[in-house]
Amino acid sequence: MTYLFAQPYDISAQGFYFSDFEDYQTKAAKAVNSYGQRVEEFEIQFIDGDDIDCELAKAYGINQANLKSYFSAVDELDDDEKKTVILAVGECGYDIERVLGHIGGVDLDIYYVSSMRELAEQFVEEGLFGEIPERLQYYLDYDAIARDLSVDYTETVIAGETLIYRCA
Repeated sequence: MTYLFAQPYDISAQGFYFSDFEDYQTKAAKAVNSYGQRVEEFEIQFIDGDDIDCELAKAYGINQANLKSYFSAVDELDDDEKKTVILAVGECGYDIERVLGHIGGVDLDIYYVSSMRELAEQFVEEGLFGEIPERLQYYLDYDAIARDLSVDYTETVIAGETLIYRCA
């Protein structure tokens, strides 16, 4: 369950906690300041929930305008799709609505490895550098290959998991 807090910009009003868009709408409609005037603007703050949903909130830059879309993404996307959205929007500069409409069409390579060296080893094993006889693979400088890969690839941590990605 994801919990957010709506902090009014009006300092004479009190904020409220909510866990879905309908709950937000109900409580926002009743929010008034100490003078009895309706509160219209809130800062939305992520309070508690899964780490991946917290990262998604950061990528979204959640606010009143995209709150409904955020809750839809939390409910409808699986963790891999959320990671794609987080990287595409938060790191690669894609527009959130474009990504949500075409998650499979985002030009982003994600590797579930823990280091650049591990990515270098994976690339050699997959044959990206051509056919290298096994007896010569022991002489390869994987650290040098990893340094070269770090020009195009970036290491990040999302929800406690190390990923390496490349924006194309």
